[in-house]
Amino acid sequence: MTFKDIFKKSFIQGFSRFDMSPTNMIVVFAISTVFAIYIFMAYRLLTRKTFYSKSFNISLAAVTMITTAIIITIQSSVVISLGMVGALSIVRFRTAVKEPMDLAFLFWAVATGIICGAGLAEIACLLALVLTIAFVVLDRIPVGRAPQILMVSTKGYENEKDLIETVKKSCPYYTVKSRNLSGGQANYVIEVRTNKAKEGDLISGVSALSFVTSSSLLAHDGEITV
Repeated sequence: MTFKDIFKKSFIQGFSRFDMSPTNMIVVFAISTVFAIYIFMAYRLLTRKTFYSKSFNISLAAVTMITTAIIITIQSSVVISLGMVGALSIVRFRTAVKEPMDLAFLFWAVATGIICGAGLAEIACLLALVLTIAFVVLDRIPVGRAPQILMVSTKGYENEKDLIETVKKSCPYYTVKSRNLSGGQANYVIEVRTNKAKEGDLISGVSALSFVTSSSLLAHDGEITV
């Protein structure tokens, strides 16, 4: 037997030490399933989006178990692992992840699948505990309120000064973002900052002006640009 044969045999055996008994595989997948369900529930409870995507949440659980299967397969044979790397390298995902929290949960699902597939359930449990505490604590940290959007329609531009004076009474900060004149009617978009106690005074004061035809006060999470 040549040195090349010895090195080749040693290299392949070094990557084939994973015990692929049915009992071990069932235990690993059971643990992965438990963590997948936990991630599913955590995503549902910790994310407060207006349009909750159940299909994305289900995909998080599926990604965890699929990744576990891939890691188990890779550990079983170096030849299979190289073939799987080549196969996965040609896959291209075109769906953009728009929410930062969705991206965090996606990485969490992938990491949990890798950790469970490697047989390190303790690390997966610690990761789940640390991330859950981090999400809850960071979500509770108070931050400055996002500005609100006041949309007002008036009869012409002549009364803009009176409108601004009314806004000043309830808002220490304001910025006129846009002015639009159409058919003799002026439309204003004003960014305002005010506390909740004065929101009613602001909208009622603006609506009470005789030249105002309509007014709306919109709240947002700071991600909207007008």
